[in-house]
Amino acid sequence: MFEFTWPWVFLLAPLPWLLRRLLPPADSGEAALQVSFLAELESLAGRRARKTLPDLRQHAPLVLVWLLLVLAAARPEWVGEPLPVPSSGRDLMLAVDVSGSMDYTDMRWHGEEVSRLELVKGLIGEFIDGRQGDRLGLILFGTQAYLQAPLTFDRQTVKTWLEEALIGIAGKNTAIGDAIGLGVKRLRERPAQSRVLVLVTDGANTAGQIEPLTAAQLAAEQGVKIYTIGIGADPASGGIGGLLGMNPGLDLDEPQLTAIAAATGGQYFRARDAGELAQISQVLDQLEPVAQQPTQARPAQPLFPWPLGLAMLLSMLLVAGELWPQAWHKARGQARRLLRRQP
Repeated sequence: MFEFTWPWVFLLAPLPWLLRRLLPPADSGEAALQVSFLAELESLAGRRARKTLPDLRQHAPLVLVWLLLVLAAARPEWVGEPLPVPSSGRDLMLAVDVSGSMDYTDMRWHGEEVSRLELVKGLIGEFIDGRQGDRLGLILFGTQAYLQAPLTFDRQTVKTWLEEALIGIAGKNTAIGDAIGLGVKRLRERPAQSRVLVLVTDGANTAGQIEPLTAAQLAAEQGVKIYTIGIGADPASGGIGGLLGMNPGLDLDEPQLTAIAAATGGQYFRARDAGELAQISQVLDQLEPVAQQPTQARPAQPLFPWPLGLAMLLSMLLVAGELWPQAWHKARGQARRLLRRQP
């Protein structure tokens, strides 16, 4: 089916004629003879003087060029029949703890001691790369929860935002309930049975306005499945902090994280090292994609290059006729003779 994307552009077609009628004539700068007794000459001759009309043959190419440009600007296209475009995958929101305790270096990755957040960036980043067909979003939370990246198919952007996350950017405390509430707010408008929230934290809820279990109940009502990941080494193997008598692993509220996951039909995972976190990523990667509502698309083939190309070609010929008039008239004469010889 033939259509115009912007048919209102055709309203501009009479614009040159309107400008010619409304604007004052241009002053050529040449001397002109004005006859003040034209009426007397007409009475003597017995007829009115004929006004010189513009040569239509001279203006026809310019009019044609303008109409071709207007036609191209209206964006003509050939639109095919609607075709179904199936969409599959999940809407998966990642909520990552960036509170002060996530800076604790009790994890090992590639033979080096790294902070909990650095390990999450590395392994969850690989998890993001593998979620082909899923919409991903990112929430960073500490004392408050912030939406860092809305749900999008652009996995690379979500991964970049995760890699650029800084400790304490959202505060030093941990607002697990607010992070869940923000995730539910962003997921509830998406199709049912495709809403997943993965929450990564190393502590207990110490801030925020919403209780985690209350937020989990709200998530269950909205059909959001929550997978919780508790990260951090055991207190006995807490790296440098363990030698100094610090046990940040004791802050992890595993019963609460387990209850949050159970209330929504999800699971709780414990990540004590890089190997366990990698296994958790593999388990999450096995989530079966759920077919969402299929959309329809109509293939459209643009046709505007044709009138635009003709307008450019005709303009070049007109310019050539002005620059080289003798050669132009000679070529026109030859063309006319060839046409006359045709039987």
